Amino acid sequence: MNAAFEIALLWAAFTATHVGLSSLRLRPRLAGALGETGFLGLYSLVALAIFVPLMWLYFTHKHEGPALWLLPRGAALSWTLYLAMGVALVLLVASFVNPSPAGMAPNAGATPRGVHWITRHPLVMAFAVFALAHLLPNGFASDVAFFGGFAAFALIGAAHQDRRKRVAGPPGYAAFADATPFFPFTGSQTARGLRELSWLAIGGGVALAVLIRFFHSSWFGGNP
Repeated sequence: MNAAFEIALLWAAFTATHVGLSSLRLRPRLAGALGETGFLGLYSLVALAIFVPLMWLYFTHKHEGPALWLLPRGAALSWTLYLAMGVALVLLVASFVNPSPAGMAPNAGATPRGVHWITRHPLVMAFAVFALAHLLPNGFASDVAFFGGFAAFALIGAAHQDRRKRVAGPPGYAAFADATPFFPFTGSQTARGLRELSWLAIGGGVALAVLIRFFHSSWFGGNP
């Protein structure tokens, strides 16, 4: 079994358990039997049992398998990556500065503001943008399986979160989802979202992007 196939299988298992355990059918049964704390413990253990081997497998088999595409690393590709990572990290920081009820924040309000007008899933979409951007310079089979699986997991997980929360709450979630876009920068209020975006999110995201670019080679290997 080659590394790319194993990576894809682990992403499929991670996605299936992540979505399945939190589903409207299974989650109440498990929480009823184990208690909320017990359920969260089981959920975390299952996630770690798959995610840790997945990370180890990829980082010990980077750039393996046939090259599905090879893009020259010139200025155009480099600046596309820098811009995409800047967007991803601004969304990431904004998800903590202005938590969304689409995420895991228990006390997030259901009135859209700031980054919610850009996407109601800022944390998940940060992961998706990160993964899709890394597909551009990483065209070997193991890389495509890893970053493609990462993006697929993020999008499937966010769609499942929407379906579940429309039914289970929090209160007002359906109206919140109807008013805000799923994919970043696709809603009618994107300009408003950019105007209302926290300067802390912008500054923190850009600073993280610069930091990661500077240390990328020593932390992760490869070109920054």
